[in-house]
Amino acid sequence: MLNFILLQDQAPAGGGFSGLIMIGLLIVVFYFFMIRPQQKRAKKEREMRERLARGAKVITAGGIHGVISEVAEDYFVIEVTKGVNIRVAKTSVYAKDDTEQEKK
Repeated sequence: MLNFILLQDQAPAGGGFSGLIMIGLLIVVFYFFMIRPQQKRAKKEREMRERLARGAKVITAGGIHGVISEVAEDYFVIEVTKGVNIRVAKTSVYAKDDTEQEKK
């Protein structure tokens, strides 16, 4: 019991305030290294989807390649092959990058 009391008296000076500073620094680091980059990436993808128009080559999240034939407010109609159209949510469509295929 005496050891427990002696250990409590050896608490570092300003222990409560320095703990708050460490938590604050942790939150700031977490924001700048995880939250902010994710928000930037999401904004970039949202802007890319807004720029997509009829005739753009796209890939769905499921791996289906096609060309946009119709643009609605929350979905695209994608022509997979001649006469085959599918309706896909805008959030699952990515612009096709043809620059990699040109390099090959």
